[in-house]
Amino acid sequence: MSGKPQLHFQALLIANEQRNAYGLRYNDYERYRKHCYNRTHRLRSSLKMTYGRGREFKKLPPINLETVKEGHLQLLLFEAERAWAHSQEMQAESLKLSSTAKSSSGSAAEAAAKQSSSLRKHATRRMRRSIHWATQLLSHCQALYAQSRLSAEDLTQVNTYTLILNGRFLHQRYEFEDALVQLSVARNLLDALADAAATSRAKALAVAFADEIGPEIRHCAHELRRDKAYDVDAVVADVAPKHRNALVQDCDAILAQLKDETGAVGQGKGKLKELLWEDEPVPVRNPELVDVLLKVQEAEERLSAAEKPGGDEHGKSEKGKVGKGARSKRGVASYDAILLALSEAEDVARKLAEGQKLSGTTAAAGTRDIHFVHAYIVYQLLSRRVQRDLLLTSTLLHQLHAAQKAHASSRKMHVDARLYPAIVKLLDSVLQSLEQMRTLPIVDESPDLAAAVDARLSFTKARRCYYLAWCYVPLKKYAETLSLTQHASIHLRECRSMLAPTIDTDPINEGEPAFYPLTLADLDKLEEKLTLDSTSFKNDWFAYNGGSLDPESSKTHKKPLFFDIALNYINLDMDRLQERAGKVPETKAAPVAAPAPQAAEKKTQASRAKVEEIERSATPEPSSQARGGLSSLLGGWWGRS
Repeated sequence: MSGKPQLHFQALLIANEQRNAYGLRYNDYERYRKHCYNRTHRLRSSLKMTYGRGREFKKLPPINLETVKEGHLQLLLFEAERAWAHSQEMQAESLKLSSTAKSSSGSAAEAAAKQSSSLRKHATRRMRRSIHWATQLLSHCQALYAQSRLSAEDLTQVNTYTLILNGRFLHQRYEFEDALVQLSVARNLLDALADAAATSRAKALAVAFADEIGPEIRHCAHELRRDKAYDVDAVVADVAPKHRNALVQDCDAILAQLKDETGAVGQGKGKLKELLWEDEPVPVRNPELVDVLLKVQEAEERLSAAEKPGGDEHGKSEKGKVGKGARSKRGVASYDAILLALSEAEDVARKLAEGQKLSGTTAAAGTRDIHFVHAYIVYQLLSRRVQRDLLLTSTLLHQLHAAQKAHASSRKMHVDARLYPAIVKLLDSVLQSLEQMRTLPIVDESPDLAAAVDARLSFTKARRCYYLAWCYVPLKKYAETLSLTQHASIHLRECRSMLAPTIDTDPINEGEPAFYPLTLADLDKLEEKLTLDSTSFKNDWFAYNGGSLDPESSKTHKKPLFFDIALNYINLDMDRLQERAGKVPETKAAPVAAPAPQAAEKKTQASRAKVEEIERSATPEPSSQARGGLSSLLGGWWGRS
């Protein structure tokens, strides 16, 4: 027997993957039934187990355990899945016709009722067929387990699958007592699989099937008038130990073997760390969600390694130290990996939440369902996005401060015109993430966290206004600059009013949440920068055009206010002003050469004409007398004006 190949066949894993991938996430039983038909056809072709061609029917020989392969077991499983999906499809159509018969009257109601009854009987036959295929699969797996060709975990999964089908069939036939026994034993086996799981994915698989049959166990217990029927764990603990060995052959021995097989498996890469929210665990009950969260966990470990100064050899200088620029580049790359993994996790969680909403299933009161997990993943995605944007912002500001220190001797330093718009764009992204985070239900339900997010929103708005004001400085638009600094001061006061009460009530956790640390010292620092830069902007504006809002005023020279009036009361020392201006006064100027005779004569005649004009008396204007009538209208025709 040692020479026979070992088989690895996990019925629950295959069924879960196929159901989620081919329509059952949205209760599309027809699509899943067609998929199972195509899959069985391909398996029969590959295993050469077809029923012949055309109308010729060829009966198949029984499966030989000596030559059995994993494909033979998959064939039986998909036959059972196909019959079960067909049964569920016809059951749903029967319920629709039954509701139609109740809402209508006459012959239409009778026809709908008759068709509904026919579909219900057909669904029962298909369900029996599904149980037949599952029982045949179980018998083959038991024989393989006896030959040590199948593990205890695989046999437990096949036993659980068969019990679930039997329990659901009995539940549909309103045989609640037998259904409760079957489903309780199946739930007990699923709990054993979850406890002995070597990976978080295997544990989530068992938990997912346990969640599926939980409502049916609760309904059966309620119909049987059991005490505390709402407590599924208590019902299972009471019923399962009494009937477990009767329904499952050598159940205790199989479970003991299961513990021995998984006991040697240590904590590997497949183990997901516990996720906490407000010191309570976040339930991850779906295998596909575990897969993407494991990617997130690996990306976070790489990020923590990249943030350590000696965590990587790349980016080191000759002295062995890692520069801030190299660390920031590695950090941004690590954040991109985390954001990619979290985006994938958010997509999976959103699809699971939509599927749960369409199926109409709801979690028990006080428990955290897939909608909570989806909100948690979105929060983590937004927080990591904020961290990435803040890291980029700090990197740009670090480069600016380094350049300012290098040019500390010069009064003015040339700043790249793209720097401040880039910072504003990053802060816009931070604002968008924080606003989306504020709308999450898990944030809205926590008053402290909601206040912290609001405070960071106001602080980010203040920073955005501050750096946006610097964008207008090279354009000499000082009015817009000062208006933005005033808005920044208003947002800063709002942030202080929100942040101060939380720090007073909990001074130990000042700066929380950790993805965006914020303290009163940060507010004071930004307020000081706003005050100094606002004064500097005012001085530059006054020096530019005297504080005028008209941008064209700086192009033309304007006299200071009261300049002409001041000259009437102040004697200006023009000689002194000329000396300070670098011009020689006329008294000390060199003698000018005598002009030519013709030019002197013309100048003398021009001066005489000017004197005559001055001495000539002005012609008196005629006195304007009031005239009216036709003479005033036609007076201009006879020379009167």
